[in-house]
Amino acid sequence: MILLIDAGNTRIKWRLAGPGNTTEGASEHDQLARLDALLERCPDIERLFGANVAGPGVAARIAEMAAQRGLELEWLRPDASRCGVRNLYHQPTQLGADRWAALIGARARHPGACVVVMAGTATTIDLLDATGDFLGGLILPGVELMQRALASNTAQLPLLAGHFSDTPRNTADAILSGCLQAQAGAVERMFSHIETSPHACCLLGGGAADAFADLLSVPVQRVDNLVLDGLARIADDA
Repeated sequence: MILLIDAGNTRIKWRLAGPGNTTEGASEHDQLARLDALLERCPDIERLFGANVAGPGVAARIAEMAAQRGLELEWLRPDASRCGVRNLYHQPTQLGADRWAALIGARARHPGACVVVMAGTATTIDLLDATGDFLGGLILPGVELMQRALASNTAQLPLLAGHFSDTPRNTADAILSGCLQAQAGAVERMFSHIETSPHACCLLGGGAADAFADLLSVPVQRVDNLVLDGLARIADDA
């Protein structure tokens, strides 16, 4: 049995996979006891494999949990080519492990060209062509981070609950609508690079995805846990 771990900026997601058994869960960084409890009650876990962008502190805590049970934790390191995806980053090892895993998960799910979007604390928007080449991508603040940046760095734009509108007529709605339009607009501009490819689509996931999914004018597939999907694909290929 293998435990796959997606250590993100805000949350830790995991998938426990074995013969006839696949379960998933998640926790905040300060709730890692839940992951420890999972390791305790599943002594048949033989391998831990993950993608970490949460930093060395979180990685060390998870590794310690594993070591207490005689297990070694393996973190994904992006490389130039894996599972049918070619990494065209100028320095392939500098690509975020979560983005690399998500691209591999996307390739396994959709054989055509696609834009791979993960909308969380940050939003990443990555281009994958029909041959499996990762052409490059964007990183921008997520919806909530955009709103908080305005509230923190301006005197008269507070952090207020707003509603989306095409033509906002109050400040709270203007802030939220601007942030959502920025997310959707960035996705659509990236999609323009592949829009003529057959069956091109946007694979959209992440906790903030639903906030702007309906604004997109491109073909969209809502997906969850592409990072875990990619990790599973890589683990099977090893």
